[in-house]
Amino acid sequence: MNWTDLVWLGLGVGLGLSWRWRSPLTEPAPSDRSAEQNQPHSLQSLQLAYQLATEMSQFKGGFLARTSHELRSPLNGMIGMQQLILSDLCDNPEEERDFIAQANQSALKMIKVLDSVLDVARLQHGTLKMELQPLQLASLLQSVHDLTYLQAADRSLQFRVTLPDDDLYVIADPQRLKQVLLHLVDEPIAQMQEGSIEVSVQVSVETGYAQIWVDSDRSFPLSEPIDLLHAPTATSDVPSPGLNLLTCQMLIALMQGTLTMAHVPSTTATTADDAAGKRLRFQCSIPLLVPELD
Repeated sequence: MNWTDLVWLGLGVGLGLSWRWRSPLTEPAPSDRSAEQNQPHSLQSLQLAYQLATEMSQFKGGFLARTSHELRSPLNGMIGMQQLILSDLCDNPEEERDFIAQANQSALKMIKVLDSVLDVARLQHGTLKMELQPLQLASLLQSVHDLTYLQAADRSLQFRVTLPDDDLYVIADPQRLKQVLLHLVDEPIAQMQEGSIEVSVQVSVETGYAQIWVDSDRSFPLSEPIDLLHAPTATSDVPSPGLNLLTCQMLIALMQGTLTMAHVPSTTATTADDAAGKRLRFQCSIPLLVPELD
């Protein structure tokens, strides 16, 4: 048998093995079928994680432009009100006082933007320190509920907080974690016209993290476009969801946790069209308090 015969023999064996592998009579193992079934969910999670990372990266890249854009909105309001007063365009002292009050509100909005910018700067430079301590999660979530449920009721939104067991403790900064959770709840309340918001907790003993889920019937792009050629409207959010989200993500990272976004199937679907809808979920993962063994 010369070398040509050996080549043809190798090709024949390879074709036979490939045909055997592709044969429909070969049944995959149960573990293989399970892996194949989980592939769409894993792929979707990876795509959402990539989308979040990409959009947050784009947000950081345009941080200066975004900050200037958001500071200009309240500044324009202040200048407009002051120009009306200086031009003696007020009909009476009451109207002048109303213009002054509106200018003061614009100034307070600018302070909020500057505070958020300073928080981001401190976080990036490591000058903002965390006071990590054992924290009862049920007590914190009850406080978040008490501070937000009236706002949801005023907008006719369904709002529910499912409290975990009292003996569930995490390691976190109480003030900063409360700040993050309040934003994750306040933002959908302010933007939604109808629907529901649910807060729940899942514990993963294997990973050592408590996962706080904030689900809402709302979806928004993290990287909203910025048009620097036109003045923003007076009703625009100050600061924007993207700026607040960046701050929250960095705060959670300093607490050795993660803040991620995902879209999950709606649990209140009543029709086939509703079933195709997705809910926005923010998952805040915080380290669990591991009890010391005697």
